[in-house]
Amino acid sequence: MQEYIRKRVMEISAYILDSNATVRQTALVFGVSKSTVHKDVTERLPEMNEELAEKVRNILDVNKAERHIRGGEATRKKYKETSVS
Repeated sequence: MQEYIRKRVMEISAYILDSNATVRQTALVFGVSKSTVHKDVTERLPEMNEELAEKVRNILDVNKAERHIRGGEATRKKYKETSVS
């Protein structure tokens, strides 16, 4: 694995741990695709640091379990704003 990829994987992992960010939020911050973030934390990170990978995986699992709630909130906010106009 190339050094810049190793560095990115560790930076992405640290960001997710610090901010409990979603894959989408992380991709925006680092200027990469959601697929790249996902591959970094599910395939590359476990090869580098299994313990860190488990912590990041737990955060992403929680985010995945809650995403239907966030989606509902976003929809509610969208229609609340449009009905006021």
